[in-house]
Amino acid sequence: MTIQSPHSKDLSQTNHWLLEGMKRYRRDLGAHIFIYAVAIFIILASLSLTIFLITKGVQLFTHDGVSLFTMIFGSVWDLHDGKYGALPLIAGSFAVTVLAALFATPLSIGTALFMGEIANKRGRKWMQPVIEMLVGIPSVVYGFIGLTVIVPFIREHIGGIGFGLLASLIVVGVMIAPTIISITVDGLLGVDQSLREGSYALGATRWQMISRVVIPAASPAILSAILLGMARAFGEALAVQMVIGNTAVFPKSLVYPAATLTTTITSSLGETVEGSTANHSLWALGLILLAMSYVFILVIRWIGRKRNA
Repeated sequence: MTIQSPHSKDLSQTNHWLLEGMKRYRRDLGAHIFIYAVAIFIILASLSLTIFLITKGVQLFTHDGVSLFTMIFGSVWDLHDGKYGALPLIAGSFAVTVLAALFATPLSIGTALFMGEIANKRGRKWMQPVIEMLVGIPSVVYGFIGLTVIVPFIREHIGGIGFGLLASLIVVGVMIAPTIISITVDGLLGVDQSLREGSYALGATRWQMISRVVIPAASPAILSAILLGMARAFGEALAVQMVIGNTAVFPKSLVYPAATLTTTITSSLGETVEGSTANHSLWALGLILLAMSYVFILVIRWIGRKRNA
């Protein structure tokens, strides 16, 4: 019979601990390498796309001799006639974005207040899948509904040919509403419960508590939600293209056809030849979209820093 000494038992246990520690170290090292590799890939992909779009977009000004001032402030856009004034397109993009935000924000904040402050857990449980379903609907479906329902309704009951800013703001407003709702609900739920209790202790009603305590406390999150919704509206192409009318002019009214940067790119891309001035002008429009996207991101980050300050 072999008798194992206490020293050999301690040594065996120490070796076991060392082996387990090495295994955990390898797993942690592999996880760290994977996470950093993914982060580096995303950064490089973003930089590559930005550099590529800048390289393509500036060719209109460096190679074809079109003035940046002429493009930004020119009022006539006609690829066939060699006129690249993008001001009507920029105005159309901002009009759709702002009007869609004005349409969606009251509906979204009201829904978020119901989910975050009024509804019980069961009501919130029923509302959440509805919001997620709206997020998951493809933009082409929104555009098709707008084309077959909203456009004829506007034409028959309001006026015009149906295509225009009004149809676009309704379609895009419904599209961005789930984004605003989701982020606003998270902001409302993030408000410290002691603020609500303190408000009730001072004799405030539920509406006074919501309007004077919760909403001001969650206002940075609400503003971020609205800006994220506007960023999505500014970059939306397919749904807007189906209902706006695609006419590169300043709209005379809400029921008058218009065009945006994105709809012009998608509708004209197949009509241009790679390397031509017309093709370069579309890349320049994409560069303008990229610049505006960065502006939205910077504003959102600035609001986030103020929220955490």
